[in-house]
Amino acid sequence: MAARKCFGLHCVLYLCALLELVCLQESRGMLFPRESSSREVKELNGLWRFRADTSASRNEGFDRAWYKSPLATTGPVLDMPVPASYNDISQDPTLRDFIGWVWYEREVVVPSRWVQDEGTRVVLRVGSAHYYSMVWVNGVQVAEHEGGHLPFEADIGEVIRKDPAEPCRITIAVNNTLTLTTLPPGTITHMDDRTKYPAGYFVQNIYFDFFNYAGIHRPVLLYTTPKIYVDDITVSTNFLDNTGFVEYKVSIKGATTANLKVTLMDKDGHCVATSNGASGVLKVVDVSLWWPYLMHDNPGYLYSMEVRLSAADGQLQFEDVYSLPVGIRTVNVTSTQFLINNKPFYFHGVNKHEDSDIRGKGLDWPLIVKDFNLIKWLGANSFRTSHYPYAEEIMQMCDRHGIVVIDECPGVGIKDIRSFGNASLAHHLSVMDELVRRDKNHPSVVMWSVANEPAAEMPPADYYFKTLIKHTKTLDPTRPVTYITDSNYARDKGAPYVDVICVNSYFSWYHDPGHMEVIPIQLNTQFENWFGKYKKPIIQSEYGADAVPGLHSDPPMMFTEEYQKNVLKRYHSVFDEKRKQYVIGELIWNFADFMTAQGITRVVGNKKGIFTRQRQPKSAAYILRERYWRLANATGTLPLWTDTPAQTSWVTREVVRNGFHMAKRFNTRNLFSGSNRIHAEVYATLDCLTGFTESPGLFT
Repeated sequence: MAARKCFGLHCVLYLCALLELVCLQESRGMLFPRESSSREVKELNGLWRFRADTSASRNEGFDRAWYKSPLATTGPVLDMPVPASYNDISQDPTLRDFIGWVWYEREVVVPSRWVQDEGTRVVLRVGSAHYYSMVWVNGVQVAEHEGGHLPFEADIGEVIRKDPAEPCRITIAVNNTLTLTTLPPGTITHMDDRTKYPAGYFVQNIYFDFFNYAGIHRPVLLYTTPKIYVDDITVSTNFLDNTGFVEYKVSIKGATTANLKVTLMDKDGHCVATSNGASGVLKVVDVSLWWPYLMHDNPGYLYSMEVRLSAADGQLQFEDVYSLPVGIRTVNVTSTQFLINNKPFYFHGVNKHEDSDIRGKGLDWPLIVKDFNLIKWLGANSFRTSHYPYAEEIMQMCDRHGIVVIDECPGVGIKDIRSFGNASLAHHLSVMDELVRRDKNHPSVVMWSVANEPAAEMPPADYYFKTLIKHTKTLDPTRPVTYITDSNYARDKGAPYVDVICVNSYFSWYHDPGHMEVIPIQLNTQFENWFGKYKKPIIQSEYGADAVPGLHSDPPMMFTEEYQKNVLKRYHSVFDEKRKQYVIGELIWNFADFMTAQGITRVVGNKKGIFTRQRQPKSAAYILRERYWRLANATGTLPLWTDTPAQTSWVTREVVRNGFHMAKRFNTRNLFSGSNRIHAEVYATLDCLTGFTESPGLFT
């Protein structure tokens, strides 16, 4: 009977997973390019030729068809690194704030075997470009894409085979103009008063507080697949007791049928499960679950799922191999808890930006690795991709290190009522299609965020967010959906549709500036209001204060490091009370200082970071570090390899040995790190520490 019941549960899990996979599966894939025995990757990063279209109309490049000839023949060009924002590369202030079309070009040597073998697809992929992009190869348009932060690609094999002797010249035009229907939205204002402004003067209005960096921000590359190939893979995971389940579906292109073998391997390369066919369930005995950092002694455990395709087209045989990292874990939400693998999870993390000196939003591996080292040093277990999708390489790092992610789309700055119209909604739905397609298989992604601080009190927001959230849940029923709000709790039109309430507030900063004494009252009221109305778990998704590094004042004053520290402490006291009830997380704003548009409230950017833009800690970083490691110890079992903050605290405990009472002090650093070694100072001479008993109730 027990075996029958267990089999029934397995069947239910299997059927549910297949239903989820039907929703998750898209008609075309966006698998991350990986080399294998059937696939090659050629990176095109480095110096590209660059030219900004400074004509009044910004359309000279199209009028004169710059894409039809080498860019250098059209006028002066610059060297421009890719990936990088173009804004801070030169000494030209007009380029820093440029709005309109810019042009990139590079000639590429394509391996002859790629060109000669018509059974090989040659794909050009752009990791992201801000915000509207058009791509030509040898003067032939091959791609067009609306929106930044997400990849797009095109098969260029037919173009480069037209004249195999001709160099492969890639031209990419990128426009960073924001309108009411883009994500993020913006408007253009033309200044026509000639007594104040020169002819043709206009400004880009934005409704978000970070610099509008532009350019090709992520790697550009060529990769190959066979003519018949694995186009997409979708996985959904579950477990029961010590058995894991990986439900999968594989999409193929180029043929209606193919032979597929799917193999799941553990970290050591040992096969743990196999299957044949385009869909199925892999059963893993003695499963190693994917756990968040500091929640388990083996966080971020990843299996590797190898999909091997073989198919024929006439007399030709094709084989394709693609390997996908897979983390087995579950996510669930109750009215008061967020559960990972059926265990309560508390978000103690950060908000970030893709932002740094010179390169702007350009992908930079040294910076990525440094940031992950700082996140782990801090004791953070999570971050939100504020306010747009981050690079795929960052998501892969999160998978490997066990850093939990709230994955946010670029829906920031939706403030104008005209941005709730049908055109805006259609684009927003399309962006969520692309985001879910790209990130659906990342175990680190536990929740989707569809917007940040929209004008959710406006009447059109109800239908807009009801439709958007329903669509996202249809794309992926396996994850909760939220958006980040700063609206009045009673008038927020979208809050009824989210799974988790995420609230931003800056008490004693934007409201009642300088008066930290109001924080406990107002924060408590905020939580009680939101939970009382919606009965959903709450994350404090932003809080903080600006601090100019090195600026001090006692008593604390705004913009000093002391003020920032004290604001955090006031918030933390309320968090500690409410996390016993329904608050499930706290995300500091911000991880590091970042650049913004110039304005009277910003001194070379936003200074709310606990680290400087150069990743040096302010005083608040140490406050947060001490707190996060304490939270990690309270909410999960710290693994043996962890290292708690260097500050050592001591507790006194009474030891009884041979009838003698002796005071002993324990180093709590070792206790909290999960170490079995107890370091003690004993205020009496002891031959040894074995064989002692402890007085009950003296140590809590």
